[in-house]
Amino acid sequence: MSDTNPAPQPATWRIVLAAIFDFFTAFAVFGYIIASIFGGRTEGGFQLNGLPALLLFALIVAYFILFNRFLGGTLWKRILRARRL
Repeated sequence: MSDTNPAPQPATWRIVLAAIFDFFTAFAVFGYIIASIFGGRTEGGFQLNGLPALLLFALIVAYFILFNRFLGGTLWKRILRARRL
């Protein structure tokens, strides 16, 4: 028999916190980029309506899918060491 121990899984709070931080980071970064391209920047940040808002939503979903599936985890999952093995 093998005496190998499975790798410890990260705490649930780390996974949840990483997901929250990832969402806010993606929203701010992608939102600002899209607002700069489509002219939705305001004095207090940005405001998106219609197609630019839909594009932001699609980019946030793509961020989570692509980073988790192909890059080994999102930015905050890596920082907080919250990747499940």
